[in-house]
Amino acid sequence: MAQTQTAGARPATFSPRRILRQRRSARVLSVVLFLLGWQLLLPVLPTALIPAPAEVFGFMWDEIRGDTLGRTTVWEAFAISLRRLFAGFTIAFLIGLPVGLLMGANRWIDRMFKDFVLVGLAMPSLVWALLTGLWFGLDSGATIITVVLAATPFVIINTLEGVRDVPRELTDMARSFHVPRTHVIRHVIFPSLMPFFFASLRYGLANGWKGLVLAEVFAATSGAGWNIRYWYDAHRAQGVIGYAFFFIIFALIVERLVFQRLSNRVFRWRPSDDVGPDELTAKELDQYGVAAGGDVAM
Repeated sequence: MAQTQTAGARPATFSPRRILRQRRSARVLSVVLFLLGWQLLLPVLPTALIPAPAEVFGFMWDEIRGDTLGRTTVWEAFAISLRRLFAGFTIAFLIGLPVGLLMGANRWIDRMFKDFVLVGLAMPSLVWALLTGLWFGLDSGATIITVVLAATPFVIINTLEGVRDVPRELTDMARSFHVPRTHVIRHVIFPSLMPFFFASLRYGLANGWKGLVLAEVFAATSGAGWNIRYWYDAHRAQGVIGYAFFFIIFALIVERLVFQRLSNRVFRWRPSDDVGPDELTAKELDQYGVAAGGDVAM
């Protein structure tokens, strides 16, 4: 009898319902449905300038192989853009981190710079790109300064909120028990700042990247943004859409291979049950899938 139940339960582990409930299956299915809808809508669209998915992917493959009609391949273009992004974001972080710490620790400094930070948050990156192009011309300086202007407010505001989020009760208790200041910084302040530190990295880098691309479109003669402008001027929609997909791939690589792994390493001190929403949902769905399989087997 036990053998019969085991044999009947085994196929349920690989049931389609359980596979579809997995997180990766949902992501793959969403991409497949997007491409299918794109292909099916082409005949009814009022314009012939939207290329088919095969044309876009063919263009991207040519760029990856280095077979391009442009002045630079995608590898060369992204190498130029990443150098500018790294330089600009490093400057933004060196400015935004101490300013955010000072604003969070001192109310007078907070009142002094708060309006400027809010204006920086509200200012579109396109405005910075146009202004730096007018000020510095077609030069790498314009693109780097655009990254600094676009990213710095996000670094400041997240650092500021991190300082204010430090539990006052813990710092008061540490002071009452005469805990050394270095221990307070290491075990109380620093762990409280880390989530906001990663938020400043993510949002600052994302906004700096968008500002960089816009600056390269309007105020540069090289880089990934300039390549978009090149294909736009050439009336090659597959080039514009292809580079948009390259940006998406780049963003996913940075998030999955850099930020996620670094975050898991830094926050490994957290309890094992302190998992993110995605991980918790995946575990729950996996349990439900096994339970559903058991019900089917019965």
